[in-house]
Amino acid sequence: MIYSVEDDTQIREMALYALRQSALEAEGFADAALFWAALAKRKPSLVLLDIMLPGEDGLAILKRLRGNPETRDIPVIMLTARGEEMDRVVGLNMGADDYIAKPFSVLELVARVRALLRRAKPEPGGQSMQMGGILLDDDTHSVTAQGEPVALTFKEFELLAYLMRHAGAACSRERLYMAVWDETYAGNTRTVDVHVQTLRQKLGAAGRHIETVRGLGYRMRSAL
Repeated sequence: MIYSVEDDTQIREMALYALRQSALEAEGFADAALFWAALAKRKPSLVLLDIMLPGEDGLAILKRLRGNPETRDIPVIMLTARGEEMDRVVGLNMGADDYIAKPFSVLELVARVRALLRRAKPEPGGQSMQMGGILLDDDTHSVTAQGEPVALTFKEFELLAYLMRHAGAACSRERLYMAVWDETYAGNTRTVDVHVQTLRQKLGAAGRHIETVRGLGYRMRSAL
């Protein structure tokens, strides 16, 4: 089930129609109150969340979702006005997995949703990796740092997993973006930088092992 929280009726209905036509179950809500009421009855697989909402806005909803152990792992795609980079950066810093700028095409919407749902579902037979006090387990989709559990969004988990799988290699922002977000790098987004920043913060002292490669991107230190 996908929940769409959007006060613009036309946009909400367009999104729901596109998702349902793609064989995805979806429900829409015009405000936070309706969304929370539905969430209490059924936990969705993904949330499409508009930032500008009447009453409780999208960022406030996101903060509540990420602050509750029962809902913090739900994938969230933020819908933002085109050109509002700060809204996107704030949303990503607060734990959003992805964002789509309005106006958007329904094909892009469905593709982003499917990509995130695919990555959010742990695949059996995954591997565990350990370095620098960081333990990442693909099977349980869990991470610990210095023995303490670390709550990561799906994109943060995938980014960390990619860096660990390629430990020692200098990974460009373009390479990371295409691997984790499944789309062409636009060259003008801070998405990768924001996710690396939050990863470092959440990993605490172990976050220092994610090194910045000046003018290129990032690298997970291999000799840990």
